[in-house]
Amino acid sequence: MDNQDIKVPEEITDMPQIPGVGWYVVHTYSGHENKVAAALKQRIESEHLENKILEVLVPTQEKIEIKGGKKVTVKEKIFPGYILVKMVLDDIAWLAVRTTQGVTSFIGMSQKPTPISEAEVASIVKFMTQGAQPTFKSIYIEGDTVKITDGPFAEFIGKVESIDKERGKVKVLVSIFGRETPVELDFLQVAKL
Repeated sequence: MDNQDIKVPEEITDMPQIPGVGWYVVHTYSGHENKVAAALKQRIESEHLENKILEVLVPTQEKIEIKGGKKVTVKEKIFPGYILVKMVLDDIAWLAVRTTQGVTSFIGMSQKPTPISEAEVASIVKFMTQGAQPTFKSIYIEGDTVKITDGPFAEFIGKVESIDKERGKVKVLVSIFGRETPVELDFLQVAKL
């Protein structure tokens, strides 16, 4: 896909185009992305940096996870340990971001933060909002040994042959009468051994 094919979402193009503004990738402690984003937003407000730091984005995508035998929708980080910040790169804004608790560094070439293109940000936002239905967060990989917990094959042991994250299905090879037979099951019907 060419960068020309990517349509920049309105929420990105709505912002007035200020000279010197760019999107920067900021490295954070892994698992602290939301805390860093909240702390940075609070800092922007308290230090009146709204005209220098315009937007803070934690790229996430909705996934369905199986927890306690139930389907739960969770927001999974697309780039664990990273957030995107749209800002004017000057000493004041750089220092505000760099000294926010949980930030480890800016990503860039030779100690200088390097902006990423609007097209790259647009494709990340597009990926975040892609599809109305969240996909399943797979805890299985091909070749895993699983136990069937529900249905006519309950208590059978088999190997995962394939995974369909969109539908939340897993195809398991089960030995029936000495022959390997593929059985399609819901993620809720199997448990990892």
